[in-house]
Amino acid sequence: MADYLAPWKFRFRGKSVRILAIVNSFLEEPNKGLAAVQLARSAGLPIHDTVKLLDTVPELFIKLPRRTDGITRYRLASSVAARGREDIEVLVHSHVRRETWIFYALVLMGVLLLLLAALAIAPTFF
Repeated sequence: MADYLAPWKFRFRGKSVRILAIVNSFLEEPNKGLAAVQLARSAGLPIHDTVKLLDTVPELFIKLPRRTDGITRYRLASSVAARGREDIEVLVHSHVRRETWIFYALVLMGVLLLLLAALAIAPTFF
């Protein structure tokens, strides 16, 4: 359950177009819980990607309790549904920007670690 909160798994970076396509599908059918299959068709995405995005981005999408027919439906979070399209795009892009900065910070830490190791080993060669 908490594996999607791991810091090395980016939930927004590289997925903003797909996330916004799903959001637009919800905005076209307001006040309605939609199944993953409906969202995948409407957004033009593979069903597997759609389900994965719906489950790993709880800030935007809420899983509704299963009905008697056994189909899981999803909705936009109420804090997101109250916003306009532009505000939602800004929200998604801010998450992408934050994850990009985290990615660059991790890369920089790796490079600095290699540099530190090289500086520690360098005196033994001279």
